[in-house]
Order: sequence, then structure tokens, then C-alpha cells
Amino acid sequence: MQRIRDAGFEDGVFPIHSDARSLPFAAAFFDAIVCIDSFSYYGTDDLYLNYIARFVKPGCQVGIAGAGLVQEIEGAVPNHLTQWWTPDLWCLHSAGWWRRQWERTGILTIDLADTMSDGWQAWLDWQRAVAPDNEVEMKALEDDHGSYLGYTRAVGRRREEVELADPIVYFPAQYTKKPVLRPCALCNTGSDDAAAPQH
Repeated sequence: MQRIRDAGFEDGVFPIHSDARSLPFAAAFFDAIVCIDSFSYYGTDDLYLNYIARFVKPGCQVGIAGAGLVQEIEGAVPNHLTQWWTPDLWCLHSAGWWRRQWERTGILTIDLADTMSDGWQAWLDWQRAVAPDNEVEMKALEDDHGSYLGYTRAVGRRREEVELADPIVYFPAQYTKKPVLRPCALCNTGSDDAAAPQH
């Protein structure tokens, strides 16, 4: 909040700390949604686009930009990335992957899905600025030189004719006490009957 005040935007920018899967907004609240350097951590869930698209007005845009892949890694992680690569990094994907992920839902018309020119260099510059001790990641970026690592972006427009499903957020639980052992439907006898067949 202090950063926003220092920039003179406290009347128009409102910081909210919230889980991306539990956002405190009404449906069709926004004219646009933009996610910078975060979407890959939650947006790969097949159900998430339906969830987030509900918050943007029909006909308006959802856009993402952030660290990703220039091309998908098929098979083993390339040798020059193994020192840095950890299992959670499989959330990184290429622009082509994002296009397919979004297109198949039918929720958005895709306006753009591409890899930023020299995105790996921007990623490296950012690391040097914010985490200069992170030598492993910086070496991976330098060794890769844009072969796999880069910045991806995708922009889609919510299709007006598509009806979005309400997310399931609650199952009402009603408990009715019943016996644990019930009559056997196959032999029409209770399971305590010694003559009952074993199944």
C-alpha cells in the first residue's frame, strides 16, 4: 500500500491479498483481467479459466504474461537445466500450450499467444535486479540462451455467447444414521446369516 501511495495512485489501486481460487469479486466485475508472472502457478488447472473468466465482462479480455517456455520439454529435462529444474517448474508452459489450453474450453476467443522476443534476457535482467545471489537460475538462463526458457503471453476475449458454469464451492452435508450392515441384495438375506453365500 505504501508503494501505491508513493506513486500517487491510492484512489485507483487497491491491494488485496487473496487466494487466486477464492477471489472476493462479483461476476462480470472487471473490464479486463491481467496476470503478470503468476498465472502458471494456478492457471494450469483445467477448471481455472472457467473460474477466472466469470469476473470479466462478456466481450472483454483476459491476459497473462510471465516466465514460461519457448517450446515444451518433451521427455527428460535438458542437461543444461537439470541443476536448476525442480518438480514445481513443470507448471511452466509455452505460448502454444496456453493457446490449446484456452481454445479447447471455448470460453475465450484467442487474440494473441506468443513468446516475447529476448524474453529470456528480460528474465535474466530481473533476476540480477531482485535476486543477484540466485546463481543457479541465472546460470540456467545464460546456458539456455532462449532455447527453452523465455517469457510467454496470451490474451483472450470472453465470448459473449458462452454460458459459464458456476464453480462448485460447497456440498451440503446431511448425515442420516443408518446401520452399517445392510441386507444382501443378491441373496435377500442379512450378511449375518450363516447360510448366506460368500461374495
